[in-house]
Amino acid sequence: MVVSYKTSYTVKPAEPTWTGSLSLSEWDQIGSITHVPTLYFYQPSQKLLIDTVITTLKDSLSRALVHFYPLAGRLRWIGHGRLELVCNAAGVQFIEAVSQSKLYSFGEFSQSPEYDFLIPTVDYTIPIQELPLLIVQVTKFQCGGISLGFTISHVVADGQSALHFLSEWARLARGEALAVSPFIDRKLLRAGDPPVLAHPILDHTEFNSHPPHLIGQTNNIEERKKKTTVAMLKLTKSQVDKLKNMATNKSLNTGRPYSRYETIAGHIWQCACKARDHNAEQPTALGVCVDSRSRLQPPLPPGYFGNTTLDVIAVSSSGELISKPLGYAASKIRKAIMTVNDEYLRSGIEFLKSQADLTKFQDLHALGGDDGPFYGNPNIQVVSWLTLPIYGLDFGWGREVHMGLAAHDFNDGDSLILLSHDDHEDGSLVVALCLQISHMEAFKNYFYQDI
Repeated sequence: MVVSYKTSYTVKPAEPTWTGSLSLSEWDQIGSITHVPTLYFYQPSQKLLIDTVITTLKDSLSRALVHFYPLAGRLRWIGHGRLELVCNAAGVQFIEAVSQSKLYSFGEFSQSPEYDFLIPTVDYTIPIQELPLLIVQVTKFQCGGISLGFTISHVVADGQSALHFLSEWARLARGEALAVSPFIDRKLLRAGDPPVLAHPILDHTEFNSHPPHLIGQTNNIEERKKKTTVAMLKLTKSQVDKLKNMATNKSLNTGRPYSRYETIAGHIWQCACKARDHNAEQPTALGVCVDSRSRLQPPLPPGYFGNTTLDVIAVSSSGELISKPLGYAASKIRKAIMTVNDEYLRSGIEFLKSQADLTKFQDLHALGGDDGPFYGNPNIQVVSWLTLPIYGLDFGWGREVHMGLAAHDFNDGDSLILLSHDDHEDGSLVVALCLQISHMEAFKNYFYQDI
């Protein structure tokens, strides 16, 4: 795909906003500290006049930044792997682009590396204090349709917060009032506070240990070098129900049926072990991303704007996962999730505050670093977007016809469960999965074999 970039603007808040340094919580500063992309496609219509679209988006974005002013600021390193957010209204980047392609050239909008041309590129050679925290790209296609590509700093917003911003921006573009104002103060998560030495710290295996390596290897350097590919695997509601029935084994179940996430994540884990052809004694870990908004006591307020997710680890051996029923894998995942309560979350904050440096807890792959978490072979990470409002983003010209993911945001072992765009109302799901090329076809076969 050939994409021509016409112009780039800096969009600033429409009104004066608070300025100063905003302390970040520990959860803002671990895991991914780069930008996360999303992509929406809109079909041609009488309302989709490009000049009107650009004006509407820029004006409403400027008004949205009055409320979500941290996105118009910049990050700054303050030493020891820690960051702070400088709220200075420096603005966000807004790019106009054109493509000679047509929307229907994407076929059924299957995952495509060409999506990467439609999402803004972040130049991490630029000092972090100069990088916009939000970059928007509007691309007009020959047919008259458009795509909107967004990339938002994960330091400033997790998935829930990023989608909150996008939905409120869309409401303003439609001429409506804000539905839920963002809650900006991160002091609820003790942002900027010193450690409390008397506070008990529990055993946090997600921080204290590295994911297993392949037996016989002392690091994952060779695994990182291997080529990967991304697949979008659809599950109908009947297939999801069949997996849930398979997982609900009375000898393993703890009382309530396993959730869609527990079931499908367990199925992915089992299939990955088979496809990777592990030895039976091979240790393997599954990373689970848990949203803490409702798990803290009291719960965080609606509209809390920041990061509230904590990764926990389920561990087993490949032999046990493959030889035992699906309910065994699901039970391991449930056990990891159930550790995340108010005490555990506050202990996790205290643990991170007590660290001399946070660098080793950060995923720096996009910044050119080799450190940080790695869930490649023999491990995986399964993230759920099942409860996120990722569809129906209407800026005034109708809902998107498709929401896409950027392939470059995936690494070996990364997977994502989300509702199917076209059939989500009937319960169909999609698993976006990245594996080494040599393992993908075997994984697909195992994934669908019994369902």
